[in-house]
Amino acid sequence: MTTTTLDHAAVAEDGNQTKTKRVLLLKPRGFCAGVVRAIDVVRIALETFGAPIYVRKEIVHNSYVVNDLAKKGAIFVNELDEVPAGARVIYSAHGVSPAVRERAKERGLKVIDATCPLVTKVHVEAIKFAKQGYSLVLVGHRDHEEVEGTQGEAPDVTQVVSTVAEVEALVVPDPDKVAYLTQTTLSLDEARYMIEALKRKFPNIVGPHAQDICYATENRQTAVKNVAHGADLVLVVGSRNSSNSNRLVEVSKNLDTNSYLIDSADAIQPEWLDGVDTVAVTAGASAPEVLVQHVVEYLLERGYGSVDEVEVMPENVRFGLPPEIVQAIASAPPAAQ
Repeated sequence: MTTTTLDHAAVAEDGNQTKTKRVLLLKPRGFCAGVVRAIDVVRIALETFGAPIYVRKEIVHNSYVVNDLAKKGAIFVNELDEVPAGARVIYSAHGVSPAVRERAKERGLKVIDATCPLVTKVHVEAIKFAKQGYSLVLVGHRDHEEVEGTQGEAPDVTQVVSTVAEVEALVVPDPDKVAYLTQTTLSLDEARYMIEALKRKFPNIVGPHAQDICYATENRQTAVKNVAHGADLVLVVGSRNSSNSNRLVEVSKNLDTNSYLIDSADAIQPEWLDGVDTVAVTAGASAPEVLVQHVVEYLLERGYGSVDEVEVMPENVRFGLPPEIVQAIASAPPAAQ
């Protein structure tokens, strides 16, 4: 873990320098590779094909990002029936079920798939286990789009569980032929408890070769775990419907450090800072850095005299663009000189 001081001794409103109140800016934070890829897909599609470009559901779970892309010509819809026949549509980073893909074919839609490759990995695992005759248990939140998409790969053999009590109530045709998968944005601790409960109930249960929780979810939670004990307050930048952002708040609170999820600096309540000397700031995997910087500026203006960036581990993951976008770029006419 390394710490870099970004700002020194900011001047408070009364003109005095304040050195005791500080901001710990966690790293890694914010955009993951899957989110960067998904946003790039929409931007490039708009630049290449022109507006409007339709997007099924929010491309990522962040209101600032969605509103920004909407201003550029993206039209967000809940279902494919809202997309004109033959139009171009982008699937969000959270993935879709085979039923959605079939509906797109029926309506002649030109599809660009921005599903995160790590979500696709879970879909592939679901298909594999189902073909091998396993009953599938998917650990996750039922109302999340990622879970809906994964469950759709093998709906007849997949059950979703969100609590240990639901694990205890599971009934399957063959208790010796059960496999589990998890949503990619779960809390590491939450997933561990659930998997332990599954193994107690089904001793012969099998799982993926590598955990389904994505690297970015794990890294951001690990950063909070490493720093929360040294902070009086943790502010998590992210939208309410962002699963991984909500998990960061839970991780902090589980360590007895007060935490709030905020869409932007405007959501900060001044009373949250009463008696608070050290504020840790992080962001969910779909929250843009500009919002983080606004939060830091807000804190500096209120007497937090230094900003120390605390890097818990390096993060250098990149994902390639989907083939539909790569081909479109290759076939686009050269820009005028």
